[in-house]
Amino acid sequence: MALAMSSAAQAQINDQSGPSQSGPSAVENVTVTAHRLDEARNSIQTQTGASTYTFSQKDIEAAPGGENNLLNQVILQAPSVAQDSFGQLHVRGEHNALQYRLNGVIIPEGISVFGQTLDPRLASSVKLITGALPAEYGLVTGAVIDMQTRSGQFEPGGQVSIYGGSHGTLEPSFDYGGNSGTFNYFVAGDYLEDHDGIESPNGASVPIHDHTAQYHGFGYFEDILDSNSRVTLIAGISHDHFQIPDNPDQLAGFTVNGDSSFNSAQLNETQREITDYGILSYLHSQGRFNFQVSAFARYSSLNFSPDPTGDLEFDGIAQAAFKKDTSFGLQAEGDYEIGDNHTIRGGVIVQTERATSDTTSQVLPANCTGAGTMADPYDCAEVAPPNDVPVTVIDNGGKTQNSYSAYLQDEWKIVPQFTLNYGVRFDQYDGFDRENQLSPRINAVWQPFDGTTVHFGYSRFFTPPPFELVAAESVAKFVDTCPGTVSSPCYTTATPALTRDDISKAERANYFDLGVSQQLFDHFTFGVDSYFKRSHNLIDEGQFGAPIILTPFNYKHGKQYGIEFSASYNSDNFTAYANAGLEHAEGKDIVSSQFDFDPGDLAYIADHYIHLDHEQYLSASGGMTYNWYGTRLSADFLYGSGLRKDGAVPNGDHVPGYLQVNAGLSHDFDLGDGGDVTARFDVINLFDEKYEIRDGTGVGVGAPQFGPRRGFFFGLSKSI
Repeated sequence: MALAMSSAAQAQINDQSGPSQSGPSAVENVTVTAHRLDEARNSIQTQTGASTYTFSQKDIEAAPGGENNLLNQVILQAPSVAQDSFGQLHVRGEHNALQYRLNGVIIPEGISVFGQTLDPRLASSVKLITGALPAEYGLVTGAVIDMQTRSGQFEPGGQVSIYGGSHGTLEPSFDYGGNSGTFNYFVAGDYLEDHDGIESPNGASVPIHDHTAQYHGFGYFEDILDSNSRVTLIAGISHDHFQIPDNPDQLAGFTVNGDSSFNSAQLNETQREITDYGILSYLHSQGRFNFQVSAFARYSSLNFSPDPTGDLEFDGIAQAAFKKDTSFGLQAEGDYEIGDNHTIRGGVIVQTERATSDTTSQVLPANCTGAGTMADPYDCAEVAPPNDVPVTVIDNGGKTQNSYSAYLQDEWKIVPQFTLNYGVRFDQYDGFDRENQLSPRINAVWQPFDGTTVHFGYSRFFTPPPFELVAAESVAKFVDTCPGTVSSPCYTTATPALTRDDISKAERANYFDLGVSQQLFDHFTFGVDSYFKRSHNLIDEGQFGAPIILTPFNYKHGKQYGIEFSASYNSDNFTAYANAGLEHAEGKDIVSSQFDFDPGDLAYIADHYIHLDHEQYLSASGGMTYNWYGTRLSADFLYGSGLRKDGAVPNGDHVPGYLQVNAGLSHDFDLGDGGDVTARFDVINLFDEKYEIRDGTGVGVGAPQFGPRRGFFFGLSKSI
């Protein structure tokens, strides 16, 4: 893995040779054209001044678990990335805020919480782009994950694999690429099932009721129309089913139909997540001018099924929830070289999105005097039998949002050693709210000596709340909804302590980034990067209630800052890397979705900065790979000082730190005409470290979760 500080303008390849009609030269010319068009596509988007960390296909395959890892496990090996429950990632103190792209084209955010829509086996490289982003990156600005897809033009053939082991893991998969004339393709798919689909709530090696079944598919199809243009189609599916793990020996807090003895180890909650996406692109490259127009679409849904009786007895509400989000958009971008020193880039992105939310909730009647405490102003108590019969509350809604973005920037090579990239971006969205912003960006890259690269950037960010997660439900429906046998006014066990529900706003921020990288002795690279961000209406997310659905909310004021260190060593048969990041993330005054919070916490946070629940003061990762005559040894580690939990004040403490070490061994067997076979053996969490990711406390934190326990896994791959 390598830390790649963005350099100056990329070289433009102007070879105009095109595919011929027959003979060996046809394949060669098609390959040359495909390479040139890839370079043209990449030149449209610049990372000048941003911090870019790149994982090659070789890096992904070499790590313990290899391509069988989920994408979040790959990204966790980058600097300043902290793991959270449900497979979430936090980069530089951001809560999610991750923008995903395939070959530079945006894939809109989906609703899925647990599922990993994009599979590492489809990627020829994965870039994590952070810092003061250039003008082409907007709306979702915490970090950009850009995956370059594999192509049958450059990697014909493929493999079939079987992988499995501990925790009931079974994962068959395949990938295959090929070409015919000017047409090439790459397809991949996998099926995964295990008994550790979601983090254990109590640290058990095999949690109770935690089975998952998932399947994913991907296809890349390309046709080179002539020496200057091509059309590509990308399509993918991700269908995932999860059992929600049970935490035994919990005490019920409510009586339902005269019973309060439900066994928490027998709860039966499930969640299904579906994401389907497609991208159709046309690319043209002519001399100094390149442009690409892409239409993209994404369907995403989440269906939570509660345990009708158990959820009522433990939580006072059993809510069946179905959320669906459909998005369509157009992304048109281009670049033009003016002489040798200026490259103008610009683009427009428009997107329309429709979200629906249907919930059916079973709740219990409750009497409220209206003379309660700050923590419970209604002074509610569950109605005694025979009025402990559930009440149904139906709340369905939907909303459409449109967003519009445009940007223009100039990459100016003032002198060979110094490049300035400056531009401006405009964004507007119109959904639950209507807001816009004009955002200036400026980035610089300076190379004062051979092997030394200094980058600096300032970006004004505008980040709307994630539309697919903004709740359309009405809090008032859980107030005064009791049957006629109970005196009015009557409330329910789902009546919040507060009913204030201000809509989430867009986050507006100033972001500064300064970093340097140094290459030493041909094989060793070292980097230091620092950042500071000041926000108004900082966006955070929390999990409130039994359905595992994240809900956005705003802190009126926010600040994040930190420093990170990266080092890598690469030689012919040995590679090693190490990263460490120190971060600080705080927010003050919650100003939206207030009904989700404890009134006492709201009162304190209104006047005090608190640590964000996803802040991890120190995050570190590292690894090594050694190849010896077809045998590959690998190891990597994750260290975290621990996410936040409640202490004397909200988020005032943190869970204990942890160290997870993984190891892998693989060997390639050459079967001659029979092809190649690769056998691998991996140990995840080598020392069986039992560690908490969450303890169930903290602002917007739902339940406790633990990291994975030790597992032994075996795999075989056969070339085809």
